[in-house]
Amino acid sequence: MKHYKGILFSLLIIIILGGCVSQKGTKFTKKISASLDNVFFENHFKGILIYDPVSRDTLFRKNSTKYFTPASNTKIYTLFAALKLLPEKLPVLKYVLQNDTLYITGTADGTQLHPYFRDSTGLKFLKSYDNISLYHNNTEDEKFGPGWSWDDYHWYYSAERNALPLYGNVVTIANIPQLTILPEIFSDSVVRVSFSRNREPNHNTFYFDPDRKDTIEIPFITTKGLTKKLLEQAVGKTISLSEQIPATKQKILYGIPSDSVYQRMMQKSDNFLAEQLLIQASSSLSDTLSGRRVREYVLDSLLPDLRQQPRWVDGSGLSRYNLFSPESIVHVLNRMYSEIPRERLFSLFAAGGASGTLEGWYPGNPDPYIYAKTGSLGNNHSVSGYLITKSGKTLIFSFMNNHFRQDVSEIKMQMQQLFEWVRDNY
Repeated sequence: MKHYKGILFSLLIIIILGGCVSQKGTKFTKKISASLDNVFFENHFKGILIYDPVSRDTLFRKNSTKYFTPASNTKIYTLFAALKLLPEKLPVLKYVLQNDTLYITGTADGTQLHPYFRDSTGLKFLKSYDNISLYHNNTEDEKFGPGWSWDDYHWYYSAERNALPLYGNVVTIANIPQLTILPEIFSDSVVRVSFSRNREPNHNTFYFDPDRKDTIEIPFITTKGLTKKLLEQAVGKTISLSEQIPATKQKILYGIPSDSVYQRMMQKSDNFLAEQLLIQASSSLSDTLSGRRVREYVLDSLLPDLRQQPRWVDGSGLSRYNLFSPESIVHVLNRMYSEIPRERLFSLFAAGGASGTLEGWYPGNPDPYIYAKTGSLGNNHSVSGYLITKSGKTLIFSFMNNHFRQDVSEIKMQMQQLFEWVRDNY
């Protein structure tokens, strides 16, 4: 009899606990649903997925399988590709030494003489050789990505892509305490006048307001000839252009730690680095640089189980052709969470209230509770990443908003309120 009483007691406990879980889950769902169904959200398209990677439970979803314009949330896929394909230190150059000539070709590394990184690994290496020949026909990517806005050409976030970028493919002009122009080769190409554009559309003539007291970065038009000149000026030697590279195994010169570049890309949402990293990842697959090849490899070989196959066309998310669902974003975030040590992974993302594009939003009390990537284009804003609740659980989420007419700060405020409720109640 006692045995049966024990079984009945156990069943009663299970029923009670099950009821508690159900009530908690119902409360969770009702609260978020109510937040999304209010008047503020009714005139634009929104999608959200919140997932518990430990219990493998989907805690909430709305339009999570629908396609959205992700903007810079695209960089989450670029990060995944880079983590899978690139080594701990980024490849700077591939080279072949034949007879007395060093043949070099770019790997799309974006750090050489970059305004932030200022890495000179490649230049120091080249200074040891007298005869250098540059092969610059090893990429199939165009200067601009498909679907990029044509009139963004003169803004820093729309720098051109190429196989051997130098100086971040931008002219850096500072007026503190006096006018300085880098690279110096453009010193005579800067017109000191206030103008509506920073550069002429079809040639490297730049405009800089002499009353400015800050620093501005303006993309320059890249060509093989210009790359050759910039390299010669930096190395202090004559460099020839080659139509081919010797058909033998190429060696690789490595540069700075990859994570430092990933952090800059993700935390500052650096479009140039994202584009170059995606192309650079292809150097692990082929001698021909190709962002398309990386995208196809990732989707076909690394993520064959995606239920909504994204339309992925660039590395940065500048293109409105990109289409991702919240579920496809969470899928990759979950893969990274399961494969990469937590401390390292979270260090790559912006921290709420503390760093990068999240510095002014989602503050912790006192520690950050959100580590995520933002994504913004006109009338679109998304945040996807990791949320740590007060109970110590880590949730993975993607919250995407498209086609709103309100100020983006109002969207962020509504999202912040929702995230804080999830943090405090799960």
